[in-house]
Amino acid sequence: MSDEVVEKLEEAAEEVGAITRADLAIVRAAHPLGETVVGKALGEVSELTDQPPLVAASLTTLVVGLATRQPRIARTGLRMLLAHALATGIKTVIKDNFDRYRPRKVAEEGEATLERGESKEGEDRSLPSGHSAGAVAVARAIVRDNPGATPIAYPLAATASLVQITRKAHFPTDVALGVMVGLASEAISSRVMDRLLGGRPRR
Repeated sequence: MSDEVVEKLEEAAEEVGAITRADLAIVRAAHPLGETVVGKALGEVSELTDQPPLVAASLTTLVVGLATRQPRIARTGLRMLLAHALATGIKTVIKDNFDRYRPRKVAEEGEATLERGESKEGEDRSLPSGHSAGAVAVARAIVRDNPGATPIAYPLAATASLVQITRKAHFPTDVALGVMVGLASEAISSRVMDRLLGGRPRR
């Protein structure tokens, strides 16, 4: 099965441009990692950076902060929620306007696509990586008011993003765009939030 996947990815690379060809080469090289026990486990864990878990984590943080009267925690929860919401909105707009087969579909059909389109099929909506956008937006939101969380938040977001390549859910350029969406979303939402609420949180 592994050899067949590699053959399909190589077949698809014959009919595409340089960027997609490089994407396919990286996915092909990362394929063995995704087939290991650790790779599969990380793929499952990365689902915690899907939309519902991140929204739940953001809301929980906000509620805990409000309930315990800790402004910094409440502010962090609100920052997480807003950053994630904006990242989700932006990545959805992009997905709604571009069709791109996910690597796993390319590995089955031997054909890669990236074109303007409006497909609602999940396997045709690879660009950008929503997991990467959400994970990075939330991680950055956490760190903004809690710099001590940097050694945990950033590596977790990076791992969740990179695993999307090994599990053949996204191409490297999908992940890169997702990361940029996440960073931009958090920066914009935090700037707006700070202007509206003013100041820094009390500890």
